[in-house]
Amino acid sequence: MSVHEQAAAAVLSQVALAADGVLLGLALAYVATRSIIRYTATSSALRKIQGAPSLNVSDLRSVLEGSDSSNDLDGGKLVIVRGIVDSKSAVDGNWKSLIPNVLISHESGERCVVLQRTQTCIYNEWRGLFGWTSDLLSLFARSWHKQESTSFRMVPFILVEGGKRPYTDYLIVNMDGSNHSLPLVTVYHQLQPISASPYTFLQALFGHEYPVGLLAEEKILPLGKDITAVGICTLKDGIAGIKPCKDLPYFLSDMTKDRMIIGLAFRSKVLLWSGIVLGALSIGILGYAGVRNWNKWKEWRQQQRTQRQNLAGTDVNPQSPEDDEAGDIPDGELCVVCLTRRRRSAFIPCGHLVCCQRCALSVERDLAPKCPVCRQEIRSSVRIYDS
Repeated sequence: MSVHEQAAAAVLSQVALAADGVLLGLALAYVATRSIIRYTATSSALRKIQGAPSLNVSDLRSVLEGSDSSNDLDGGKLVIVRGIVDSKSAVDGNWKSLIPNVLISHESGERCVVLQRTQTCIYNEWRGLFGWTSDLLSLFARSWHKQESTSFRMVPFILVEGGKRPYTDYLIVNMDGSNHSLPLVTVYHQLQPISASPYTFLQALFGHEYPVGLLAEEKILPLGKDITAVGICTLKDGIAGIKPCKDLPYFLSDMTKDRMIIGLAFRSKVLLWSGIVLGALSIGILGYAGVRNWNKWKEWRQQQRTQRQNLAGTDVNPQSPEDDEAGDIPDGELCVVCLTRRRRSAFIPCGHLVCCQRCALSVERDLAPKCPVCRQEIRSSVRIYDS
């Protein structure tokens, strides 16, 4: 670990343990809450997949026509269908079906219905003669710089059962609004080095990132691939179609229904126990931090009170004849507490001059000192001298 990384780790540890671990407890509470929310969503998806029927493409028509509308989702039925990928042009029923509408991989030449090409520029960094610049750039420049470009192409496709054309039963796949990952196959993967230039030398000299390689990838969804579709299936004009369900983590996948259930069950258990453990830790840390900070606050109040008493003891002479003066004192100038000495101390911040200095100090030493007249909380008192 470098010196800068060690310094960053030390700063992060100090921030996490600030206020006796309050920030750490809040962070753990946030993570625990997120885990419980994700556990709820995962458990709901698990129940839906467990209750969804697993069908063949040829069985869809009879199931959808006889399904109970009360169990429908968005006008359709949640099903799990296993089928083989083929282009939609294979069932169009016109002259275009003689020329299949498919995509061709640029590198491998394979036929497919989904084609994704990605180019990733790989950067290196040398701290250079002015190494401090790389620390600043790590905070800003990397977030602004785009290192990856992706092109995505797709043609309409269907799922069919194994057999010869023309297909009598098929399922149209509707990808609209889908953010789910696709079971793509990598057919091309190559890393090409980038030759250095004089500009590259200047970038390295001042601690900037500079390109060293270009990674090109090509992934496809080939014809004839056996996949599973999990979604809402509808029947329109006698043709079955399936679209993704936003509440489920799967749409098109290589996994079977049993493997999906096993994966979701394991994930839900991990999320549940992580939420419970992290929640318990956060409660313990926050409770400990609360007790520690409460005790520190009480100690601080006691120290402040002791300091005021010490200062008052050094400034006041109990045997002062002026404080102990008695005799012919008008009633309007007598201390409202002892009624024997003259009023000499004004309270702050209310400003009432109603007590002698000795009684004012006694009022200040209370746990919740308040002015005897207006009952406002006071901070201290000041001795008033006659001119």
